[in-house]
This record gives sequence, structure tokens and C-alpha cells, in this order.
Amino acid sequence: MTDKLLSIGEVAARTGLAVSAIRFYEEKGLVKPVRTTAGQRQFHRTDIRRLSFAMIAQQFGFTITQIAEVLGTLPDGRAPTKRDWARIGRAFQDDLDAKIRTLTRLRDNLDGCIGCGCLSLRRCALYNPKDRARVHGAGPRFLMGDDPEPRGSKPSGAGS
Repeated sequence: MTDKLLSIGEVAARTGLAVSAIRFYEEKGLVKPVRTTAGQRQFHRTDIRRLSFAMIAQQFGFTITQIAEVLGTLPDGRAPTKRDWARIGRAFQDDLDAKIRTLTRLRDNLDGCIGCGCLSLRRCALYNPKDRARVHGAGPRFLMGDDPEPRGSKPSGAGS
């Protein structure tokens, strides 16, 4: 049985992606359509899965480079198996778990400080007096999981 190739319009209708997005993903190497003698792009049905995966992975914050790297491990010329997709899932597992932890901390901390409207400075994960978080690096360090009071340090105003 031969693989019925799909036009870019058919792939766009099936994935919900704009034709321009499909062309972009092609340019980045996520899909490799074949060209007709007239130069039209023709896609394999398996490209629907690849494009759908790319769309969802981007929504979860993965870069095109990360997505292209993992999709590059899928076989060309045949539909990926359950084992292929499981391997890809494992590749993203640690990153997804870390993102879930960060989002949970963000949700829990924002609810506590913005929800009450007082900006409770003793427990707010956004409050950073005297820029003490800079020792951990750039970004919202406390929301990223860094300890606001590194071990061995005393909070400001603590006794001897």
C-alpha cells in the first residue's frame, strides 16, 4: 500500500496550523515534504503527527531547536511506532517535570501575595530586598526554586 501524499492545504486543515507555519517548520527541518514536478509540496500522513507534536511542544516552552533535535530521531519513510514516541516522551520528561514544578510554585506563590493585595514581604517569592537573589543568577530566582535564605546566612535584622 502506498502512502497517499497530502497537499499543504490538507495538512493545514488537519493540524490547525497556518500554511505559513507549516512552511516555517519545513524550513527548520521538522518535516521534509516531497516536491512534485510542478514544485508543489506533498506531505506524508506521518507529518501530521510531527507537526502536531511540534505545535504542542512549543506551547509547553520547548524551542524549535529542541523539537527538531528530538524529531530528528524519528525514522524517515515509516510511521513512528509506539516505542519511538515513548522514547521521545522520555527525552522531554525531565524538562516537563521541571516546568510543572516551576508553574506550581508560581501558582502557589502568586496566589499568596497578589491574592491578598498586601504584598506580604515576609513570604512573597517576588520580594527581593537588597537584591540578595543575584548570588543565584539572573531571573526570578525564588520562583525558580532558589532558597531566599541560603544556608548559614541570617535574615536581615536577625540577632547574633
